[in-house]
Amino acid sequence: MAGPISSPNAGTLDKNDPRSIIDQAPMTIGQVIVVAITVMLNAMDGFDILSIAFASNGIAAEWQITTQALGFVLSMELVGMALGSVLLGGVADRIGRRPTLLACLVTMAFGMFMATTSASPTQLSIWRVVTGLGIGGMLSCTNAVVAEFSNKKWRSLCISIMVIGYPLGGGFGGLWASGLINAYGWRSVFYLGAALTAVLLPVSYFFVPESVHWLTRKQPADALRRVNASLTKLGHAAINALPQLHTEDRKKSLGDIFSPALIAITLTVTAAYFLHIVSFYFLAKWTPRIVGAMFPTLPPGTGPGVLALTNFGGAAGGALFGLLAGRVGLKPLTIVIMAMNAATIMLFGRTPDDLTTLTWLAIAVGFFGNAAISGMYSIVAYAFPTHVRATGTGFVIGVGRGGAVLSPWLAGFLFDPSGELKALPVDKLPWVAIVMAMGSLLAAGVLIFLRLNVDRPEVQGSTKAAELRTKPA
Repeated sequence: MAGPISSPNAGTLDKNDPRSIIDQAPMTIGQVIVVAITVMLNAMDGFDILSIAFASNGIAAEWQITTQALGFVLSMELVGMALGSVLLGGVADRIGRRPTLLACLVTMAFGMFMATTSASPTQLSIWRVVTGLGIGGMLSCTNAVVAEFSNKKWRSLCISIMVIGYPLGGGFGGLWASGLINAYGWRSVFYLGAALTAVLLPVSYFFVPESVHWLTRKQPADALRRVNASLTKLGHAAINALPQLHTEDRKKSLGDIFSPALIAITLTVTAAYFLHIVSFYFLAKWTPRIVGAMFPTLPPGTGPGVLALTNFGGAAGGALFGLLAGRVGLKPLTIVIMAMNAATIMLFGRTPDDLTTLTWLAIAVGFFGNAAISGMYSIVAYAFPTHVRATGTGFVIGVGRGGAVLSPWLAGFLFDPSGELKALPVDKLPWVAIVMAMGSLLAAGVLIFLRLNVDRPEVQGSTKAAELRTKPA
């Protein structure tokens, strides 16, 4: 028989509520393993997304496509990612985190492998959309997983650690890609991505149970057994009964992200993420091409190598953000970092023809850009309650990834409005960088208006923000 509890207490451990056990008890080895897996999953997201950038010089050379056309090819997996984030985030809230995560891994591996069979830009674009569907669903799912498998004490740090998986995947992937491309051509990058993604499928299957928060909130058939199976796998004691859901809790729907209590947060966070992503993906997609145009006599793997170092800078930025967020405040720290990212992009646009200087500026852009991404992911995790966490995350990422779709195309258009140039006109880089930097600057301005609470508990019988007893970020 279910007990009379509808939500975990925000500050004390309630051994009768599995959500309170996860939130308040010390993290177990099982929980740490799940967080580590989300880092690896996000690393594969980083590698998969940037693989097309690593391969961009080889693609342009093989098919002799224009700079503007290359911008479209670079955007295609981002189209799929936007769709996957919106559609599959809702699926994760309906059927669970675990099956959605596994399905996304299969989709990613399939799309990466099929990209190696492409005989034209159109075929490659189709398979990049398929890959993007898996990546988008993965992004919304992993954010929910790390938030729901970590306790409240370490949640912000765990989210930041998960986020730095993206630049680590891009960084190490870039180092491997440089050698592979020089030796075997651009398709070898996609073979590597498919193989690494496939390896993570059994790892996730055996070590990631279903979310206790999701099971307790949804209470599907055989819920008590499944909750206890998850608790046991994570190293916690089983419970005797599930908390009873109140009528209001059962009526909560995925559309609550547009309810009066949440719509302001939904729209503000989505707008900020969209604008920052426009700036973030400028260099994430165009760095290899810019390096190749500025230093045409260097090996083709030089550009991916610079992008790899940019991502290592991003990993450092994400890690430092996780350490500072609890001390400085989540929102103000994110705002300052976004403004710094805009400034470093502008400086990158004025870099001289010196590879060392360009590389250090790119690393600085990666540092601030990914630190701001860590801030946005942390904000999203705190902004939405459990029953719409993956849906809210998926919506923010999905719509926000529209900025990722726009970014490489917009930069390509700014470099080549006529759509006829095959060589990148690097003399236009200074003003292109200024335009592309405006996204992060505007995002910082939008976040000023965000009213955010951290350490948000789920409220019994209501999602009204006014009833939340929390402290401001």
